[in-house]
Amino acid sequence: MTQQEKRKFIRYDALHLLDYIVMDDEDNPGTYSMGRTIDVSIDGLKLETTYPLKPESRLLITVGIEDDLIDLEGRVTHAAAHKDRFISGITFVKISKDGKRILSKYIDAFHKQK
Repeated sequence: MTQQEKRKFIRYDALHLLDYIVMDDEDNPGTYSMGRTIDVSIDGLKLETTYPLKPESRLLITVGIEDDLIDLEGRVTHAAAHKDRFISGITFVKISKDGKRILSKYIDAFHKQK
């Protein structure tokens, strides 16, 4: 039995370090930490962290792609332990037009490498 794909966009394998801040329910900054992307698409990414993230948590994320930094807001859609780390699915909630352009350029270049 195969698992049916639920994503709207194809995600490409990509390892990039990023930093993030977990926002609390009152919109105050909470935990600050770093993680790395496992894969990425135009609407989200899979994030590996050393600490668990709760589903529905809101994150402020800064990710570096080559010489560019992209600031975005994401929401944790799912999270699970994996060996001694944690893997979370993040859906982008807010990303600038320029951030989307840079991200699209990166995904296109990555796709051409495969």
